[in-house]
Amino acid sequence: MPDTRTQIRRHVCDTPGVHFNQVGRDLDIATGQVQYHLRRLVRNDELAVERIGGRTHYFDPSFDPWERQALAFLRRETPREILIRLHADGPKRPKTLASDLDLARSTISWHVSTLAENGIVEKSDDRPMTLTLNRPDRTAELIEIVSPSLPDRLVDRFVRTVDEFF
Repeated sequence: MPDTRTQIRRHVCDTPGVHFNQVGRDLDIATGQVQYHLRRLVRNDELAVERIGGRTHYFDPSFDPWERQALAFLRRETPREILIRLHADGPKRPKTLASDLDLARSTISWHVSTLAENGIVEKSDDRPMTLTLNRPDRTAELIEIVSPSLPDRLVDRFVRTVDEFF
């Protein structure tokens, strides 16, 4: 059992912001075992846990709450694309982001609002509104840390496809 727990802890530290289901898939461990060991690791303060946007994400405790949220969003395709574009290009209007990313303006609006509510991006008060990264240097460092898995990207694309029907 301790070997499984060590393996899970190492995996979370190597992939900060990984969500619960992904841990089991990546390590090929039964859901019950993953759940048991993650609970013990969190209870012993060896890992931190955050519920963000309907998913439970795990982190090394060295990440502060803002970093945890940013990492969780960077594990999702659309928010990641938005953050990468803002990092690469600087301040942008939502309309321009929608065009650049070939997404519906409503999709961009929803994601930008969520990112702003969590302090990851800032919306300007002027019109037309522009978006900027709240902590650009740290966001750039976190972008380098996160490389989303294939299953994460597939789930995100499925959600995006379903969103287009509503």
